[in-house]
Amino acid sequence: MFDDEAIYVGARLASPGDEPVRALVTRRDREGSSEQLVVSLDTYHDRRTAYSFGITAAGVRIDYFHAGDAQGNRDYSYDPVWEAETQVTGANWTAEMRIPFTQLRFNNGTEQAWGVNVARIIPARNEEAYLVLVRRNETGWASRFAELSGLGRIAASRRVELVPYIASSAKMLGAPDARNPFVKKNSAEARVGGDVKVGLGSSLTLDATINPDFGQVEADPAEVNLSAFETVFPERRPFFVEGSQLLRANQLSFFVSRRIGQAPRFVPSADYAEKIQNTTILGAAKITGRLPSGLSVGVLGALTGEESARTFTAPGTFGRDIVEPRTGFGVVRLQQEFGAARSTAGVILTGVRRDLETGSSLADLLPREALGAAAEWQLRFKGGEYVAFGTVGFTRVRGDSTAILRLQQAPAHYFGRPDADHVSIDPASNSVSGTFTNIGMSKNAGKWLWQGNVYGESPGLDINDAGRIGSADDRGFNVLGRYRRTVPGKLFRSWDIGANNFNEWNYGGVKQLTLLQAFSNQIWRNFWQTGITATYFPRSFQDALTRGGPLMGLGASWSVNGNLATNPARKTQWRLTPTFGADEMDGWTAALSGGVSVRPGTRIELSVDPAYAHFVNPRQFFANLAGGSPATFGRRYLFSYIERSELSARLRVNYALGTDLTLETYAEPFASTGRFYRIGELPAARSYSLREYGTDGTTLARFGNDSLVVTDGATRFRLPVRDFNIVSFRSNMVLRWEWRPGSTAYVVWQQNRGEQRTAGTLVRPGSLYDALTSTGDNVFAVKLNYWLPF
Repeated sequence: MFDDEAIYVGARLASPGDEPVRALVTRRDREGSSEQLVVSLDTYHDRRTAYSFGITAAGVRIDYFHAGDAQGNRDYSYDPVWEAETQVTGANWTAEMRIPFTQLRFNNGTEQAWGVNVARIIPARNEEAYLVLVRRNETGWASRFAELSGLGRIAASRRVELVPYIASSAKMLGAPDARNPFVKKNSAEARVGGDVKVGLGSSLTLDATINPDFGQVEADPAEVNLSAFETVFPERRPFFVEGSQLLRANQLSFFVSRRIGQAPRFVPSADYAEKIQNTTILGAAKITGRLPSGLSVGVLGALTGEESARTFTAPGTFGRDIVEPRTGFGVVRLQQEFGAARSTAGVILTGVRRDLETGSSLADLLPREALGAAAEWQLRFKGGEYVAFGTVGFTRVRGDSTAILRLQQAPAHYFGRPDADHVSIDPASNSVSGTFTNIGMSKNAGKWLWQGNVYGESPGLDINDAGRIGSADDRGFNVLGRYRRTVPGKLFRSWDIGANNFNEWNYGGVKQLTLLQAFSNQIWRNFWQTGITATYFPRSFQDALTRGGPLMGLGASWSVNGNLATNPARKTQWRLTPTFGADEMDGWTAALSGGVSVRPGTRIELSVDPAYAHFVNPRQFFANLAGGSPATFGRRYLFSYIERSELSARLRVNYALGTDLTLETYAEPFASTGRFYRIGELPAARSYSLREYGTDGTTLARFGNDSLVVTDGATRFRLPVRDFNIVSFRSNMVLRWEWRPGSTAYVVWQQNRGEQRTAGTLVRPGSLYDALTSTGDNVFAVKLNYWLPF
């Protein structure tokens, strides 16, 4: 039923037999293994997108948005304000929902006819019942919904929502550097800001934020990155997570929202400099939605402020350096749906503009302007069973010649490779341009599934100002085939088997990669899950191993990865993932990760995810020095074997005092060690071997934990000892209370502990205790926001 303000749903649900209703109390959007009722509405009636509203038997609300025509395509950042209540009576339960029209988008001014599907989920029996069943070997979700008619001409009200907040935090450092004049053992700050949401007609929504606060966001996991490429962690900030699927390209990461507000890159030349964790976001706004014509719209703009850091140089000189310029970010993504099969075609545009003064240190470091554009399409045939897809794109980065020179030498490009005849450095250039192409076709339904695609990333392609790319100068093709059975048999409820072949060359015609892979996955009759994947890499030449030097040979390698998991409906679940591998250069890998999740009561959930890895990498880059032979173009490219071990355990404890009041704890002790040995240099371009120091007329001597000394004939040079032993402990405890609809209070305690040593011994179980007892910082924060609808 419905009225002028909302649509109402009521249901009475009976359990088979006398089984008790499983009703576990969790925080919002965590289904757990409770019984659920889920109502999905295709309010545009476009047979592609849908909103889902669910309620568990314990009264926990669940809501998500389906941006595509697939049940698993879920955006949990969709967080509308709506109401629901449940009542459990023995083996039965009832549910009531009230969903305001202000929280939905639909076409205004027409006789409303929506798509609808209803699901009842009983995890204890691994059972799901639907109003409209979409079989596992079929494609589609909203396209198969039933029709909900009789709603009349519902008028969409003008949606205006304000959410102001106040917040305060206190930081206590465990071991501040007493010599650093900018570090205080204890500090505190307060801030205010807010978000606004305005409906632009019935189809589009404007979201804006001023001085956004992200103090309650979970910390990133610890890692030791010895590669030349940065790690970009997933976005967790609510403003950028919500609606992000409308700003995301299909094949390439043209836009990564964590670029907005990232830490300043410039390091002042001083004895001490003030450390700024994040660039201040002055404001951000976005427009998202879908027009009646089938055009999906995603537009985002953000402005970050200029950041300056105080500096100190002995004996007593204080100063201030600009470490990050004022920067504007812009993203536009449009996608038009057309045809009976709901094919799509669209474009994405990205832009970054920095306010740089010509000749300044920042202008020598950062590009002034970065632009990206791409066109993409997905042509669907036979209801989506076959899809022809593709993307073609272009990027251009401009700036002062010094900054562009740095870009040409960066790991994404390495234009200075001495044996590459298809790229070269132009020190006078003030721009770098590149293109991207990916074209393919796939079969997505039935027993036999397959996909094939060809792609190319030209040497000058660069999207790292607004998005992310590891390395360009790649082109190749990929072919994947898979056979699956989804009808239960004597042993399995479902299973599949498949193979994958991946081949890649650079634009100079050098083959860099061949991958041969086979895999199989099974769901057994008791709902346990198993899988195995075997991968083989034949010998190849690599143009990035020497980090700007000549090609280097890489030996063949193989690996086997397995997984085993228990029935996901059980109150106690566990899983294991072993990995083994080796290569022809005496490298090897042995790793084991897993997880255990326990529900000792209806309100508490415990989980721990331990992981251990022990491996030897026989080609770890060590240094690039002058004085090499003509065979390596006059430079020495040093590599070593490295024996590494890592141990971690991610712990989560979630306790629900009520459906709107939860205490969540995340903690991760982490330990990592590395021992460098058998150091040598590349004897010649394209060589698979190393000229190890201590052989072939050379010597290598170690002086404690300080340095290494190499002699090669009349040449003598010193190297650092890079062995490491790192322990880290990061935790986040959040008390979250939705004290009124749309309004939330947070109390947060964060810890960040860590120590770094040079001894490269292997990790041991006690290393995790060392992480817990290491020196660290504590942050306490509180935040209160208030939802004001108009």
